[in-house]
Parts: sequence; C-alpha cells; structure tokens
Amino acid sequence: MNIWKPLFLLAFVTGNSAAVVVAQTQPLTLQDALKTGLTNYQSIKAKENYARAAGENISATRREFLPDLNLSAQNSYGTVNGQNGPMWGYKGWTTGASGPALPSQNWNSAFGGLYLANISWDVVTFGRRIAKVELAKQQLNNSNADFEQEKFEQQVRIAGAYLNLLAAQRLRKSMESNLFRAQELQRMIVSRALNGLNAGVDSSIANAEVSKAKLSLVDADTYMQQQSNKLAEMMDVPPQDFILDTTFVSKVPNELLETITPQDSTTLKSQPLLKFYNTRIDLSQANQQFISKNVMPKLSLMGVFQTRGSGFNSDYSAANLSSYSSGYWDGINPTRSNYLLGLNLSWTITDLWRTHSQVSRQHYTTEALKNEYNQQYHRLSQQLVLSEQQLLNAVKKYKEAPIGLKAAGDAFLQKSTLYENGLSNIADLSQALYNINRAETDRDIAYNGVWQALLYKAATVGDLEVFLHQL
Repeated sequence: MNIWKPLFLLAFVTGNSAAVVVAQTQPLTLQDALKTGLTNYQSIKAKENYARAAGENISATRREFLPDLNLSAQNSYGTVNGQNGPMWGYKGWTTGASGPALPSQNWNSAFGGLYLANISWDVVTFGRRIAKVELAKQQLNNSNADFEQEKFEQQVRIAGAYLNLLAAQRLRKSMESNLFRAQELQRMIVSRALNGLNAGVDSSIANAEVSKAKLSLVDADTYMQQQSNKLAEMMDVPPQDFILDTTFVSKVPNELLETITPQDSTTLKSQPLLKFYNTRIDLSQANQQFISKNVMPKLSLMGVFQTRGSGFNSDYSAANLSSYSSGYWDGINPTRSNYLLGLNLSWTITDLWRTHSQVSRQHYTTEALKNEYNQQYHRLSQQLVLSEQQLLNAVKKYKEAPIGLKAAGDAFLQKSTLYENGLSNIADLSQALYNINRAETDRDIAYNGVWQALLYKAATVGDLEVFLHQL
C-alpha cells in the first residue's frame, strides 16, 4: 500500500493542473483537514455502511431460526373427477381432485375452499444456530476492522498530502528568493558591464541565471498546484489555494529531539492493518466451525390446522351425480377440519462426506490467511526499524541544515562583495548563488522531513497519536 512508503519530498514534478479557487480566510490546520477528510471521503462512508450492514446481519441471522408460521386461504372452482393410478408432478403444478373415480368423464363443477395454518420450527439444530450467529458476529468484527483501517489509511494520506503541500509552498518561497537574488545580481552585473568594469559575457551569464531561476519558480508553482489538488482530493473538497499551518516548517518537537534513539522500541499491537488481517482469520475460523455443524441432524416441530369447504356433497358418486351445488357460499363454507402435530428428525447422511471436504477447504483458507498475517507482521516489523532510523537521520539533517545555510549565505555575501570590487569572477559568483539556493532548499526539506519521518513511523506502528501529540 502506498501510504507505507516514505513521504519525503525530494524533487519537483512538472505538469499541468487546473484549480477552482475557493476563498479561505483562516489557516487550515492538520486537525481540521483530517476531520474534513474523514467526514467527506466516500470510501470511508462506504466502509461504514458495510459495517452497519454487517451489524444488521446479526439480527437477521438470529431471526432465521424463528418458527415459520404460514396462513393460507384458497378459493377454487372446478371438477372433481378422480382416477385410480400413480402420478408424479415433475417441474410443474398438478391438481388434486378428491372425487370418486367415475366410469366416464363429466363436467360437473362447484366451488371449494381450503384454509390452513402451518407452523414449523427447528427446535434443536445441534449447534448450527449458535455457529451461524457467531459467524455473523465475526463478519461484523471484520467489517469494523476494515472500517477502522480505511479511516487510519485516509488520515495518513491526508497528513502526507498536507506536509507535501506545505513543503511545496515553502520551496516555492525559496525559488522566489532565488529569483530575487538573481535579478539583483543581474542589475549589478549589467550595470558594471555597461560601464566597462566587467566583461560583457558576464551579463549574458547573469541573464541565464535569471532565466533559470524563473523556470525553477514555474516548476515550483506546478508542483505546488499538484500537491494542492492532491490534498483537496484527499479531503474531498474543491481544488483551492490552501493556507496551511506553518508549524511544520518553523519548528520540530523538542521532545522528539531529546528522546529519539536508534533503540527506540515500539510495538505493533495497535496496528489497524494487523487487526484487520486478524479478523479475517477469526472470520474464516468461524466459517469453518459453521460448516462443520452442517453434518449434524435437525429436529423440527411441525403443526398444521386445516379446514375445508366443498360444493360437492358427501354422497356424490357415480350413482348420485346431482348431489352438488354450484353456489359460491355452498362451496367455500368450511365444513371439515383436521389438525396434525409432529416431530421430525432429519439427518442427511451423505453430508458426512460433503462437509468433510468443505471443512478441509476452509481450514486451508484459514492457514493461508495466517500466512498473510505473518507476512504483514514481518514486513511492518522491518519497516518499523527503518522508520526509526529514518527519523534519526531526519533529525540529524535538521540539525545540520542551518549550518550549511549560514555557510552558504556567508559565502554568497563574500563572493558578491568580491565580484562587485573586481576581485572574483562570474563563475564563482554563480556557484555561490547555486549553493545558497540549494542550502535554502535543504533547510526547507529538513524541517518538513522530520515531520514526514515521524508520520512514517506513526503509519508503521498504526497509531497516529505518535504524530499528532507532537503538535
């Protein structure tokens, strides 16, 4: 996943970017950016709804084992010709006629009515019900872990985009300062060249330095716009010119400078990614347990109450074919009732073989998920060591950058003074101009790099408070 990669800003990237400018009156803090992103981002909303659906699935699963109660009322009109002989209704409907087997077909018709109440309840499932509810609970745990993992990843993405944009804005200011210095030197060099104090080629070199500084500023603008759009995308807001909190480029935590050591040990217990992978294992094990229960028998309670009406009288027969009524009420009025109560124990013996293979299949799936968990754990453990080393290196760069900037500034002042007095050449002055611009860039990256390294470590251990409590 990309969020685990180091977020250090190393170079400008060119490209085109369109922006819709939205007025911003107050600086956007990182906390506000995180809150906005968590509220707006659609993938987080999707994961949240999946988790809610899994919660509702627990109730739905419990209700699957409630008794099945069916009520039915049927009115019909037709003949009652009976016939001796077997029949089989295959892939279709058949009719039932409870009439006498007459010697020939006749078309006497009347109404009939059937009214019944049926209840069926699996009173004993031999663990199947409990296993299925437990499976639904593990599905909820898995969905919740996925939701929390998505929120954490999005927070890391937002924080990374925030720091990258802040670094891009800071680098743009450095490019502006570099352009200003190049233009000041250009005016001085051109003036001296016109007065014959310096070679004419020096003015051409000065013009080239100004042009190079302008191109660098354009690249900085392009990269800053790209990072601004990236932050807007992570927050799910329209692209705009963000005003950010400059804390991350003005200081680093003193506590961090005092306590960070190469042996700094942090556990991965709160890592959301590992929690998610662990819930996948639990879910697979619960599914395996549920499958194993399918081999058990099932004890069901059943009950039926039925009442009927018919337009054909009890003495209707081949000898008395006129003993019926075609009246509607005569046919649907119930006159005969029956009830039935019973217990049904059913056991599909062949499930012993089917279920064995299904359980084995799920067992290997569980083992595969454990392998993936171990792989992620080992990767994060190694990444934790790397993140701590990178944080230590970032602090070293932070401490070294001001020294280099001061030295470059002194050298630039010296070379410009010497050149102005005819004691140095344009090549030395151009190199000094390049060195101070590079030193300013290194300073900007060094400040931001400490926060980026700290964010990288927080992303690795799965606890953003490691980063946020330093603000």
